[in-house]
Amino acid sequence: MSKLRVGIVGATGMVGQRFITLLENHPYFEIRALIASARSAGKTYGEAVGDRWKLATPMPESVRNMVVMDATDIAAVKPLVDFVFCAVNMNKDETRALEEAYARWEIPVVSNNSANRWTPDVPMVIPEINDAHLAVIAAQRKRLGTKRGFIAVKPNCSIQSYVPALTPLLGYGITQVVATTYQAISGAGKTFREWPEMVDNVLPYIGGEEEKSEREPLRVWGKVEDGAIVPAESPLITTQCIRVPVTDGHTAAVFVKFRNKPTKEEIISAWRSFRGKPQELNLPSAPAQFLTYFEEPDRPQTRLDRDLYRGMGVSLGRLREDSLFDYKFVGLSHNTLRGAAGGAVLIAELLYREGYFD
Repeated sequence: MSKLRVGIVGATGMVGQRFITLLENHPYFEIRALIASARSAGKTYGEAVGDRWKLATPMPESVRNMVVMDATDIAAVKPLVDFVFCAVNMNKDETRALEEAYARWEIPVVSNNSANRWTPDVPMVIPEINDAHLAVIAAQRKRLGTKRGFIAVKPNCSIQSYVPALTPLLGYGITQVVATTYQAISGAGKTFREWPEMVDNVLPYIGGEEEKSEREPLRVWGKVEDGAIVPAESPLITTQCIRVPVTDGHTAAVFVKFRNKPTKEEIISAWRSFRGKPQELNLPSAPAQFLTYFEEPDRPQTRLDRDLYRGMGVSLGRLREDSLFDYKFVGLSHNTLRGAAGGAVLIAELLYREGYFD
């Protein structure tokens, strides 16, 4: 099987670096283009990144001497790639225009950015949960006037610590959710070396994060109607989002109320049996067990559990009844793997197996 040729737009940033490490020796995909801003273009990747390599995993030698391309020179990129991942540090209008330009050049885009998450005909996908939303790509292609080109995006990293846990419980009639997320500094693209102010510190504000955390789950749980994603109308969700001194891993403390209250045993059983299309297709990045429940009272923990199933599993624990809501629990997901680059790679694997790159 010949591999698809991949470009990474925004290759020098933290998420771009994650893409590089995840795609090394990938069975479906191979990196053919590293793409960034004009200030990096023309340099080798090693020169462009310099001392800004942020991951514990060393930079793969296979990319060190690749020459970085200009993200705006799509004509030069097109002959080299079958699709691109996009993780740029630009404002939303610029990002939206750039992604749409690639799509119109017949280059599919799998995006880590937020700019197109609310474009009605762009699927925003957690592959185990709403793979059916990929059907809206047909309407998007019609709007763009493309045969191959389209945009698909992944949701905000923080919601992956609690939305997967709530999804198998929707049948019990979830009415209200309160979620407080404790988010790692890598969610801001930072390390402690770059952000010493976060050592021994907590920041009670992350710009725009609470709005995303309250609204995006409803879009994930929505339906495709007349060529658009129509968000679900319930449950009511309220959140607080707090930055904490942790390298990787977003934790959520969640409270939930039901119309038809399940037992604790029914909830845990629903979590442990929940599977999606990635598990059915045995996709390379898919965790064998999507949701893992820990019985120990002090789990999940970021240092112990964020790398579960190569960072693609979601960890849950401390499920118990609540005096105000019906239940409360704790969730954990790896924000730059399941929540960012790894989640986007899983979307690309699903798109590939479902024929959207043909």
